[in-house]
Amino acid sequence: MTFAPAPIPSRTQYVLEAIKHAILTAQLRPGQALVETELAARFGVSKTPVREALKTLAGTGLVVMSQYKGATVRLVDAAMAREVYDVRLLLEPEALRRSITRRASLEAAQEALERADSAIDKADRSLANRDFHRALYLPCGNPLLARMLDEIRDQAALVSTVAWSANPSWEREAAEHREILALALADDAAAAAGALHDHIASFVRRAFPDDEDGGDTA
Repeated sequence: MTFAPAPIPSRTQYVLEAIKHAILTAQLRPGQALVETELAARFGVSKTPVREALKTLAGTGLVVMSQYKGATVRLVDAAMAREVYDVRLLLEPEALRRSITRRASLEAAQEALERADSAIDKADRSLANRDFHRALYLPCGNPLLARMLDEIRDQAALVSTVAWSANPSWEREAAEHREILALALADDAAAAAGALHDHIASFVRRAFPDDEDGGDTA
C-alpha cells in the first residue's frame, strides 16, 4: 500500500506565504529573528502553524533554524549567492536546452514574463522571475533535474531581492529574459542556453562582485 504525502494545512500555508512575502519584500530582513509569538500575533494564528511554516521555509533555504538563536531570516552574502548561482549555472542552461529540443510549450514562461513586467513590488517581481525560469526548465523531460532546480528557487529569489535593494537592475534582467525566450521560441537551443548562462553569471557578478576582479559593478 502506498501513502500520499499529507497536504499542508491551509492555515499553515497562509502563514508560510505571508512570511515568504515579508522576507522577499524586506519587511523581514536577512538576519532578523523570527519569533513565533510575534508572528502568531501578526497573522492572527496560534504558534503551531507559524512553527510548521518556519520549518518548511528552513527546508527551502529562506530561514535558518538554530538551537541557540531560534529561527532567523537567512543572511545573503557573496558566498551564499555564488553557491546558489553556481548550481544554477551547472543545471539550468542544460535543462532549457532539453526543453527546447523536446519542443515543449513555453507559454507559461511568456505569461510569467508579462507578470514580472506588471509587478507592483519586489516580491511579486522576484516570484514572477522565478516562475519564468521554472517554466523554462520544468519541461526538460528529467523530473530529477527539475526537482534539483526547484530546491534552490526560493534562495535565488532571496538573492535577487537583496541585490535589487542595492542595485535595482530588474529592467536589464527583464530585457535578457525577453532575449532568452525569443531564442527559445526560435528553437535555437544552443543560443538560448548560452544566453541563459550569460544572464545568470552576469547577474551574480554585478550583484556580488569579486574584489579580485576589481569590483566590476557594471
